[in-house]
Amino acid sequence: MRTTRITPARPVLITVLAVTTAGSLLLTPGSAGADTEPVTREGPAVDRQAALTPVSAAERALATTVGRTDSASGYPREQILTPDPENPADKSIKLGLTPYHAIAPKLNALQALGDRVSVEVAGRSAGGHRLYLVTVTAPESARQTRAQERMRELIEKAPAAAAKSPEIKARYKVPLFVNNNIHGNEWEGTDASLDLIEQLATANDTRTKDLLSRSRLYFNITANPDGRIAGTRANANGFDMNRDFVTASQPEVRAMRQIQIDKQPAVMLDLHGYVNGTLIEPTTPPHGENYEYDLFLKNTYANALRMESAVNGLGYTPAKDGVEPAQIPFRDQQEGWDDWPPIFTPQYAAFQGTVAAHTIEIPLAVNNEEYDTLPTTELRRRSAINVDVAGAALRASLDFTRTHRGSLIADQIEVFRRGAAGEAQIPVSEETVPGVPGIGPEDVYTTNFPRAYVIPAGPSQRSATAAARLVDHLLANDVTVTRATRPFHLAGKTYPQGSYVIDMHQSKRGLANALLADGTDISDKVSVMYDISGWSLGRLWGATVKSAQRGSLPYGVLRTIDRAAPVAHVAPYGPLRLRLDTPQEIAALNDLLQQGISIRQAPDGSAILPPSARKAAVTAARTHDVTFEATHTRGTTKLRRLRLSAAVTAGELFALREMNFEVTPVSTAVLNAGFDWSKTDALFVSAGLSYEALNPTARNALDTFLTTHHGGLVGRGVTGADLTSATGLLAAKPVEGNGDANGVVQVVNKAGRITGGAPDHSFVYAPVWFTDLGPEVRVEQSYTTGNPLLSGHWRPLEDGSGGPEAAAGQASVISGPGAVLFGTEPLFRDHPKGEFAQVARALFTVAQASQESGG
Repeated sequence: MRTTRITPARPVLITVLAVTTAGSLLLTPGSAGADTEPVTREGPAVDRQAALTPVSAAERALATTVGRTDSASGYPREQILTPDPENPADKSIKLGLTPYHAIAPKLNALQALGDRVSVEVAGRSAGGHRLYLVTVTAPESARQTRAQERMRELIEKAPAAAAKSPEIKARYKVPLFVNNNIHGNEWEGTDASLDLIEQLATANDTRTKDLLSRSRLYFNITANPDGRIAGTRANANGFDMNRDFVTASQPEVRAMRQIQIDKQPAVMLDLHGYVNGTLIEPTTPPHGENYEYDLFLKNTYANALRMESAVNGLGYTPAKDGVEPAQIPFRDQQEGWDDWPPIFTPQYAAFQGTVAAHTIEIPLAVNNEEYDTLPTTELRRRSAINVDVAGAALRASLDFTRTHRGSLIADQIEVFRRGAAGEAQIPVSEETVPGVPGIGPEDVYTTNFPRAYVIPAGPSQRSATAAARLVDHLLANDVTVTRATRPFHLAGKTYPQGSYVIDMHQSKRGLANALLADGTDISDKVSVMYDISGWSLGRLWGATVKSAQRGSLPYGVLRTIDRAAPVAHVAPYGPLRLRLDTPQEIAALNDLLQQGISIRQAPDGSAILPPSARKAAVTAARTHDVTFEATHTRGTTKLRRLRLSAAVTAGELFALREMNFEVTPVSTAVLNAGFDWSKTDALFVSAGLSYEALNPTARNALDTFLTTHHGGLVGRGVTGADLTSATGLLAAKPVEGNGDANGVVQVVNKAGRITGGAPDHSFVYAPVWFTDLGPEVRVEQSYTTGNPLLSGHWRPLEDGSGGPEAAAGQASVISGPGAVLFGTEPLFRDHPKGEFAQVARALFTVAQASQESGG
């Protein structure tokens, strides 16, 4: 479920309800007006819960890679799936829905019904469960499948030629993708898809045969089997995966990303719950500035009307069934349910060529409090209605795909053609998008694409390791990247051999720009945002990225690549220096410390290894793709392997494990149950630990760890600040900004071990700053003067407080003896990779201070 606040509706377009064609699987359009109900945010904007996820899930996620799906074999691609052990604790059973262990046998039975259904395993979840991709289409020989793949590639790689191709016009099968159950406790999309697949497998009406001969239908049966089984929104790592598409930290998201790249759907549905009446996108403003939004809105709105009429045509009523009429946010609301960030599945799909993409929120809640308190009979009544509603939306979309096949293909080609040609976007209006009522200036969001981005090699690159990671991430998203074989000039600057160039005259320029650009400060555009509003990888991932607004690219020296050049290198002589600026470098350091290698830290925060550690350094360099430089710098403070305890969010816990820290998750409840502090060197607190809520024994044990045993403490946000204040470790007053504010901010770093050499941008969500600093408190980082917000959404509160002007020039990171406090979000959802090292350095610093104090 996504959530919003309701505002006065735009004009409502009401059409006439039509009768369903007898004997046909597909629906004829019709609709009814929607009286929208208020929709409220599901849970707090900021995660306050301490994550207790197992290390095995993080290890599986960090180790999992996803390859391309098969594009050569014909259809059907049948395989017999081994069943999973029966699990009576599966939360879907109570609802009368399909438990995960029953899915494999069900898919085996569906394949046996005929020659239309194929099943592939697209990957595995963080919890180790199989991710099933089902394809439904008319049979194809291997030759026909290769022809389909050739046409798909032509659409993406040579869209101008594809637009003129008679073969594509006549024979290309338009792809539709249905994504189910990405939130594990929003179950019913899975069951609706299984029911629909069974009907498609055997239906013999003319329209179904026509659909399957001219389309491929892809179903991700459950995107989150971990959550489906456990009845949780998140996966086994505690991640809300419908926030992860920019970062793709989780294996399930990487699998979904690869499906969208390989299959290139023109239509995409993401089935969720629960909003009453059924919510069907397109969204309210602000709209992502990098989309070809005129083409997207045209198709998404048209299909939304089809789905609305199909859902309302089921005949459910508020009085009889508790079901309100369907609603379309673009038409019925003004703000609060936006498509600004590409962190959501449908919004990410738009950058992979999808021209009709929808989140669909089915109506009747059966999760959370309802799951625990309602009678089973009522839960099953609600779930049955939800399956029916989801099925109606699915069937309506199939019919839309069948009847609009030609225009869907043409519009997908046009998205890619504009990108490849470097053409300007077309602002939306009632003239450019006829048939969509109520378009106004509040819906117009466009951008000026640069001619290229350059990720330079050589001395101007602050981190070759971060640059390589960023390049590989772009490539994983199917962005085309080239590398220079010799020095070149562009836009008045000279770049060395080995620099990476992202030509913005490419089909997926929208995605490239969404990932690399600074973004925009949209604080004055809308009063509220649904989720994050700024996320720039160009600013937050630790690499130097330059934009060239104009100029001719030196194509003669640029070569298209499929992976970044390796960075791993170890100097052949003398002591070695490992910079500690990236997650990979921190992971390499922890790897070496776990081997017992003697390492000291230099005043600038880097790690110094003796010549005797060269062999171990070679292995670490290759494993983590890092560089060990020759150095004459002497290390001063000895580093030791850290054992951390952490009361942090799921994203932060995952980031710590990504950096190879040994972490024990804790919380108020864990400490109250009795906790052995003797195996902890430092504590990191940002969520789920309240000093006041600790019982006397737990409070005394924590005090003893922090004072008598001189344990180190790193805190983030108000929760961390409250703990440092309660324990007397730091004299500082935390000031909370607007709790809905988030984005990329400009900061000033102080020289030293914690933030010295760090990027001059950071990320905030519910920003915090510190005032009334005690005499022993050092400012490590501060927000810039003026307006520190580079991109995102940060308004003052109604009383004028809490805005970016109030934070300007104030301390964002502070330290004192044995403690460090962050007012920024350097590990947020495992995203701002270039900020991770600040937390790692802070942890080593407080542990060293504690050790020097006698701990």
